[in-house]
Amino acid sequence: MLHLFVPMKRKRSAQLRYAAVLDGQTVNLHAVLPPGVPMPERATVMLRRGRRRHHAQAHVYRGPVDEVLVDAAVLMGAEVGGIPIGTGKWKLRLRIHAGRRSRSVALLLLEPPVPYEGPTKPMTTSRITGVRYRVGRTVTGTARIVSSDPVPAVEVSKVHMSHAGVTVDFRVLGTEVEHPWTEFVAAGRQVRQPAQPLGPGLFRTEVPLDRMGPRSSRPEHWDVVLCQEAGSPLRLGRRLHDVRNPRRVFAMRSMAMTPVGRTPLIVQPRYTPAGNLRVTCTRMPEAG
Repeated sequence: MLHLFVPMKRKRSAQLRYAAVLDGQTVNLHAVLPPGVPMPERATVMLRRGRRRHHAQAHVYRGPVDEVLVDAAVLMGAEVGGIPIGTGKWKLRLRIHAGRRSRSVALLLLEPPVPYEGPTKPMTTSRITGVRYRVGRTVTGTARIVSSDPVPAVEVSKVHMSHAGVTVDFRVLGTEVEHPWTEFVAAGRQVRQPAQPLGPGLFRTEVPLDRMGPRSSRPEHWDVVLCQEAGSPLRLGRRLHDVRNPRRVFAMRSMAMTPVGRTPLIVQPRYTPAGNLRVTCTRMPEAG
């Protein structure tokens, strides 16, 4: 279908040279207008789905080889002050204006963007809402934005460490929870803790170090799970980011702690390669 329609549309469509979602909720576009189109006074990017329309401002300028180029950064999601689109497939078009006249041209995506190398990577999930966005194209080559509901997840907001203990703040995305609690789970062991609400979808739990002491000289690893009466348990983790090496970037220090009435411990919160929060407890060598 692309081989059939693209040659027909190329001469009357703006061609996207770059289109990607970089920070989870901003669609970045770079396009060239069809040959022979005069320099417009201004341009807007139009998102269309059925009868619904949304517009975003674009920047028009002339390139080094006398091409007319268009750049746009379209923020998605009403929760962050962007375009209030819902889930679904939204076609992209470009409206160009000259005086009182305006015309609309398709935005043609010939090649999907290739992920770049470096310490960060493209991110297609909003770290604020968990809504997923990606750039795609129709069977005729027209670019479109595909938005999807967030996947149920529990995202760690902050880990508080002090000599008094460790607390974890976390957000629940993509689902509603009622009367939740957390469970700290190790091999053959399980400790239940309350989840204290801090705000809409935001909770805090205390790490029960007094019940997490290793049973031998070997370290003991504890995963953290959010539970409720109805619904599947969800692991706490940190996944909504664009770094390629989260274990190094989000590394947390270890700390020697002595729970009341217990032997001293070395406590190390960290993230697994899958992004799950894990608390490693090791007996102090001096404790035997």
